[in-house]
Order: sequence, then structure tokens, then C-alpha cells
Amino acid sequence: METVAGAVTHDPPPTAGGRQGGPLIVTEDTELLDDLLRLCAAAGATPEVHHGVPERRGSWETAPLVLVGDDAARRVRGAARRRGVVLVGRDQDDSGVWRRAVEIGAEHVLMLPDGEQWLVDRIADVAEGVGRPALTVGVIGGRGGAGASTLACALAVTSAREGLRTLLVDADPLGGGLDVLLGGETADGLRWPAFASSRGRVGGGALEESLPELHSLRVLSWDRGDRIAVPPQAVRAVLAAARRRGGTVVVDLPRRIDDGVAEVLTQLDLGVLVVPAELRAVAAAGRVASAVGMVLRDLRVAVRGPYPPGLDAREVARLLGLLLVGEVPVEPGLLRPDEGTAPPGAVPRGPLARFCKEFWERALVEAGAA
Repeated sequence: METVAGAVTHDPPPTAGGRQGGPLIVTEDTELLDDLLRLCAAAGATPEVHHGVPERRGSWETAPLVLVGDDAARRVRGAARRRGVVLVGRDQDDSGVWRRAVEIGAEHVLMLPDGEQWLVDRIADVAEGVGRPALTVGVIGGRGGAGASTLACALAVTSAREGLRTLLVDADPLGGGLDVLLGGETADGLRWPAFASSRGRVGGGALEESLPELHSLRVLSWDRGDRIAVPPQAVRAVLAAARRRGGTVVVDLPRRIDDGVAEVLTQLDLGVLVVPAELRAVAAAGRVASAVGMVLRDLRVAVRGPYPPGLDAREVARLLGLLLVGEVPVEPGLLRPDEGTAPPGAVPRGPLARFCKEFWERALVEAGAA
């Protein structure tokens, strides 16, 4: 697959509800059409097929993706220029394909069978109505018992309460399970081991529907089995699918950095290092920050009191050389859900929920500006 530069085009308008229609296929080549229909089926999309520019108004302009067979290039030369046009052929040695691509304003030239996986991914994006990817935040403890899992849960619960599509991901197989912290260890749905064989692309919608739903958010946690890791390529596929759904993704990270955790770090927009206000905790957090900072560019610190004399949140941030997110408040009476109380962040007027709401307000504004 190659990109063609220099075309002046316009974007196809979005369809109602945010979900886009299927791609438009333009070709008379029956073998090519069979291949394109097969790839659309693999991506979960239903295409519209024509031999030339559709006669009825709007189909060419509004389709989110247009796949033009090389045999049909001359028949669409007079069509309005637009984004999302792909010229598809088979002859790797045909130098004239680039001229034809420029003539029809194609963004990409793709040769089958080499470009099949790229095209399946692109069609699947269309089928899912992909928009802005989810704002993805990782939470990691500066030392054991820092309260990272509690903050991760509170951030996810708050995000869901604010009406955002939210996924909470437990990336620590030795942490006991975030579904337990949310009071949903027996909830129906898949856990990490079910995705261990995932490769390539995972459907975002199918992923969301397969996971337990707790407190208006989806949770990907660990089961009680013996598996304590999934392959990095499975982690990559699952997190990429989650991000394509939009909204927010919150990941509870372990303090050790293995290949799977490194995959998570590459997909984070922002990391939050939770550090108790203790000198030994700050020293331990410095080592964690050094390891995480090798992969994640935007790592910030959230400090949890109480504070000893001479140490406050700003000083902790200065010692670590990180931006300060804020002071994580202590929420009196916050107990485990199995003891009859709500999960972290579930009390809207509680100090932890207010902290999380302010965090999301700032983070979403920053993401929008970026």
C-alpha cells in the first residue's frame, strides 16, 4: 500500500448516529470483486457495489471509503474529488497505476494480495465508525500499597458517571482482580485469558460486548486461573480495539515492566504515578518512573498524604522531576465492596470522586487541544 500526495479533496460527511455506512466498491473485474467482498466480510462490513460512479446522488460523496478497481479508474475520473478513495489493483509492475491514481484523486494505491491486512483494518474502521480514539490513562503505584488500583477504579467509575464510554483494564495479573474491587468477580463476561490467542485486529464492538459490565463501565480483568500473562501481540490487539471505541480507557498497571506492560505503555496518552508522601516511597517511585519513562513520554505524579514535616505534594513532584496531577484525597469509610460499601469514586460528592472529575475535565481539555 502506498500513499498518493497532493490531491485536493473534501471529507465525506458523517452519517446519523456517528456510525458510518459500508464502503463503496467500483469495479467490473469479477475476480477483484470477489476478493474485495471477502475482505469486507472479514471486516464485518456490507459494501455497496457499482460498475462506475453511482447514478443516484450522494452515494459517491457520502460513502466513508471508496474502493476503485484499477479496471474502473477511467470511469470515475470525472467524479468529485474526496478523501478516502483507494485504487486497488493486482499488477505490481504496472507503473501507470500512479498516473491513474492521481487522475481520480486516490489517497492510496493498494495491490492485492500484499495489502489485504491493511485493507481489512481500514474497512473495519469504517464498519465501527471510528472517530477520536479513547483517552487512555495508565495508573501505577510508586511502591506497593500506594493506592493505584483504588485510584484507577475511581477514575473509571467517575468517567462512566459523566456519561463517557469507559473501559477499565487490569494489567496486573498478580493484583487480585479489579472486578473484585468493583464487587463483580462473579459477573458474566470474558477475562484476559480468553484473549491470549488474539492476533491482528480485534473488533472493538465485539470486545466491549464480551466484557463484564459493572457500574456502567466495562471491565477487563483476570480470572482465578493459573495464567499470569498474555502474549504482547494479544495485549496490543485488545488495547487497540478498546481505543478505537472512543471515550476513556483506564489501565491499572503493575510496577514491573515486562513485554506485555511495555505494549500497554506504548498506547497510553498519559500515565499517573501514585506516590505516598514518604521519603522511602519517593525513592522507590523514582526507580519506577525511570523504567516507565523509557516508554511513556507523559508521566505525572499524584501524591497521597498524610505528609510528614518538610514534605508536601509539590516537593514530591520536584524530587521526582514530574508534573503534579494533584493530591489524592483520603475518603473516610472507603472499604471493600464485599463489606457492603460502594466502590472507589462511587459517591459523587465524595472527595475522591471530585478529584477524579477535576482530573478528567483537565485531561479531556488537553486531549482536545492536542
